Order: sequence, then C-alpha cells, then structure tokens
Amino acid sequence: MLVIKWRDSLNFIRKLSFRKIWNATKVIASFFLSSQMNRVIQWGLPFNISIEPTTSCNLGCPECPSGLKSFTRDTGTLSVDFYNKFLHEVQRDLIYLYFYFQGEPYLHPDFLSLVKAASEKNIYTVTSTNAHFLSPRKATETVQSGLDRILISIDGASQETYESYRKGGKLAKVIEGTKNLVKAKSQLNSSTPHIIIQFLVVKPNEHEIPEILQLGKDLGVDEVKLKTAQVYDFKNGNELIPSIEQYSRYRKNEDGSYRIKNKLENKCWKLWHSCVVTWDGNIVPCCFDKDAKYEMGSLQTHSFQSIWGNKNYKAFRGQLVNNRKSIDICTNCTEGLKVWAE
Repeated sequence: MLVIKWRDSLNFIRKLSFRKIWNATKVIASFFLSSQMNRVIQWGLPFNISIEPTTSCNLGCPECPSGLKSFTRDTGTLSVDFYNKFLHEVQRDLIYLYFYFQGEPYLHPDFLSLVKAASEKNIYTVTSTNAHFLSPRKATETVQSGLDRILISIDGASQETYESYRKGGKLAKVIEGTKNLVKAKSQLNSSTPHIIIQFLVVKPNEHEIPEILQLGKDLGVDEVKLKTAQVYDFKNGNELIPSIEQYSRYRKNEDGSYRIKNKLENKCWKLWHSCVVTWDGNIVPCCFDKDAKYEMGSLQTHSFQSIWGNKNYKAFRGQLVNNRKSIDICTNCTEGLKVWAE
C-alpha cells in the first residue's frame, strides 16, 4: 500500500513546474498572512479547481441535489468549446483539476476527452463516480485518457444497504465496473488511475465497514477510504448520522439536539486555493454552494483572472474573515472534519 501511495505521489510531483510551485507558494503565503492578520490578502491564482461536467445523475441519493432533482439553478452539460477555452486560460498555474461538482461525470458524452485534454497539459486529473458506466470499453478508455485518480462510491457491502442511500443503484454493477477498471490498468500496464473505493459512512451502513475494507482488498483497488457524511437537516437528529462518533461530523448536545463539530473559525483555506466552475461557466467559492447562490462571476463574459480578483470575491472573503457564521453555506460546513480512515 505504501509503495502504491508513493507511486501516486511521484506521478503528482512530475506534473509540477516552477511556475505552478511559485503560484502555489504565493497562495499559501497569502492565506497564512490573512489568517494571522484577520484581513484579506490574496496573492496568486487557485491551483485546485473543480469543474462540473453535468448535473445529470442516474441515482437518487437523499442528500444530493442531483439525486433529488432539487436544483434551483439551471441544469445542463458542459460545452466542450467552453471547456477548452477555460483550460487554455488556467493551464499554466493549475495543478489539480477535479471533474466533479454535482451529477455523474460519465453521463457527459465527451467526458474522457475532457480528461485527456487536461492530462496532456500536465494537470493532475481526478473524478468521482458511482461506477455504473464503467463497461470494459469505457474502463479501457478511462486508463487511456490519462486520468490520475478516480474515487468510486461504494456505500454498502450488500445490495440492501447500498440502495438504502444510493437510490436506484446496483451494487453488482459498481463491483463489475471496478473490476473492469482494475483489469484495464493491468492489461495496459498503467499505474494510473489511482483507484479509490470511497465509503460514505452513514448509520444504515456503518456495520459493514469491515466488509468494505475486505472488498477493497478482494477487488485489488489502490485504497479504501471511509468518508464522513454531510447532512442538511441535522439539528434535531437525522437517520443518516452515524452512531460511531469517529465517523460523524455532528455531536449530540445534552438536550438531544445536534451541532457541527467544526467551530467555524473566520478563515477557510478553500477561498484561497480553490474554486468551482459550474457546467455553464459560473464561478462559485466552494463545493458547499451546490445551487451556485454565491456566483462570483461568469467565464462566459469575463476572464478567470478578472473574476478571481473582482469586488464580489473580495467582499465574500472579507465577510468570511470577519463573520463567517453570517454566510449560510458556511453554517453546515464540516471542512476539516472529513475523517479518512483505511
């Protein structure tokens, strides 16, 4: 396992350049100074960007706007022409491109072409999938695209448990897709993508943690990760909140209500090093803004750099460092409490 992790780390390091390292250094320094001085200092451009291939999804997960079809924003699919223009603008400073926000990425008809374009520009590429579309052909194309890392959501070791959260999903299909990808890597003698089984721990599946760890070994994936779950309605309890304290982002109060473990300090690393680009080109501050309520600007009409430093972003960062609790998407933010366990 240690060798596999080092292989992934070396793959990441090979994609770095002096310009990317210098930009990242400026971003890190400005965040540190902002945290110490309690005022906004912003240098450099984000080196970690999430882009949304599509809002469509084949599943109906209860805590997901895609699954519930509950978006208040426009839905659709990323334009290839727009994506290529975006990629050209950010490629020199961008280290990490995450092909996911909402929706199932493999439902985009040209998804792997998008990945390949970024990989050819030495950008570390990542996606997250429910693995229902990893046929043998698609698995081979995934390896050939140059994708560096893939997270496969398997939130149950039995069909009954899996479908209790992944509504409409088939565990057998996920396992089959994972096997196809592992086999394709072997056949093509490729070290990528780094395959991770991600297990979202909720109360209905927490008893299957040992089984999911064993399943990862049996399938031959590179890692198994246990992820804590964010729930929207938590104050009066929620059937999804795990009973195992280690895997819960929430803590029970003496009166029986629940609160987030996070103390919500007036700082957030994400606002300095990353952002999210929606399928239609809007930039939002982070993945907690699922309905793109806090739109910082549109790449359809403005350059990326101009948006990153515009008055909207400056005002949002200023509000965050002075009174983060006043920002509604921050009030259920559990960033930093994603307890990974293997």
